Amino acid sequence: MGILSAIIIGLLVGAIAKLLMPGRDPGGWIITILLGIAGSFVAGFLGRSLGWYQDGEPAGFLASVGGAIIILVLYRLIGGRRRSV
Repeated sequence: MGILSAIIIGLLVGAIAKLLMPGRDPGGWIITILLGIAGSFVAGFLGRSLGWYQDGEPAGFLASVGGAIIILVLYRLIGGRRRSV
């Protein structure tokens, strides 16, 4: 049940992050799930670095959305520099 719940929460987190960041973003629902899961990892890493979370403690839902938004911002900064010919 742990993997299934991670996928469902990842989809919700990724979808909310995409809704809060208007504009063109890559991929469909699979990329949205991966974005949400990666956002949770980013939030957990930053939270442990800042002392908000203890080792082994998962990031919260809102922090995960924030992590996913950070990933989207970084994608746009890196991907925005490319030009199509």
